[in-house]
Amino acid sequence: MKNIILKSAAAILCAGLMSASFQSQACTGISLTAKDGSNVLARTCEWGGSDLASRYVIVPRNAQTVSLTPSGQNGLEYVTKYGYVGISVTQDSFVTEGLNETGLSAGLFFFPGYGQYEQYDSTADASTIVDVELVGWILGNFSTVDEVKAAISSIHIVATSPQAGTAHWRIAEPSGRQVVMEITGGVPHFFENRLGVLTNSPGFEWQMTNLNNYVNLFPGQAQPQKLTSEVTLAQFGAGAGFLGIPGDVTPPSRFVRAAFYKATAPQYGTSIETVMETFQILNNFDIPIGVEHKAGEAPSVLPSATQWTTSADLSALRFYYRTAWNSTIRCIDLSEIDFAKVSRQSHPLDDVRQQPVQMIRIRK
Repeated sequence: MKNIILKSAAAILCAGLMSASFQSQACTGISLTAKDGSNVLARTCEWGGSDLASRYVIVPRNAQTVSLTPSGQNGLEYVTKYGYVGISVTQDSFVTEGLNETGLSAGLFFFPGYGQYEQYDSTADASTIVDVELVGWILGNFSTVDEVKAAISSIHIVATSPQAGTAHWRIAEPSGRQVVMEITGGVPHFFENRLGVLTNSPGFEWQMTNLNNYVNLFPGQAQPQKLTSEVTLAQFGAGAGFLGIPGDVTPPSRFVRAAFYKATAPQYGTSIETVMETFQILNNFDIPIGVEHKAGEAPSVLPSATQWTTSADLSALRFYYRTAWNSTIRCIDLSEIDFAKVSRQSHPLDDVRQQPVQMIRIRK
């Protein structure tokens, strides 16, 4: 059974299998702040290779946990200090995005070709955890970014197998502070994410530098430009100020689009309005299932490479999600959960995998 678990871990998009084709390895994260000071973090999770079998999980306080290592379930042991809600991929312990009862948010984003974890050392199993279980460790034990930074050096983060790729992480607290953690040369590095955007490779610092290539973009309309006394150029339609913004689904292009869409979004008064705006923005990052496959090779069982999208209200402690099978937005209110008494549990994201259709009845 342990071997089955480890093999399935390697099939996960955002956590890690580095395949030759890099199929749909795409996650896009944004954040917005409401006028009332509420901070909202949202993201997509893509995998165009197979069904991730994602579930939402509820983990209580004082939950006994034993982490996986590449050799089995014999790694870091800990007891959760805080309860949390999250979405898993493939296995319930592989939480890819979540929110805990203090308002700390953590998420894993695929980071192929640029991260370098330390080598697995079986003599250090007692302090070792695989990357796909790190989000659960963070949510279960900490309430601030600084606490995570102080504790990260006490554990060893390794890949599930030598063939697996690497990840980087977004960690945020209700104050609005968020960081990106990337492991290179076997050492965790933290970057303050003041922009509030994250995608995949290359590294966060490179992505921020690359934004300077788009200094010419601006919201609104482009003014007519006179070339000669008889020829004047004019925009074809609205939004020409963003003419030239990259539209492909590569991580650098999505980073640029997310940065400009976030920066130009209106600021709403309340957190629930802001949550709805994050879903509207992330509509633009849904990846059709056939985009990254050769013609005729896209799996017909997936309606979209974007298998789910989440939005977390860090102040109101509400965790929202929708899926490729059902675009209805659903909400888990952490403030209604007694994490001292609730059982550890997991449930399918969709009770029925079918888009709801409301029939409109025309009166005679």
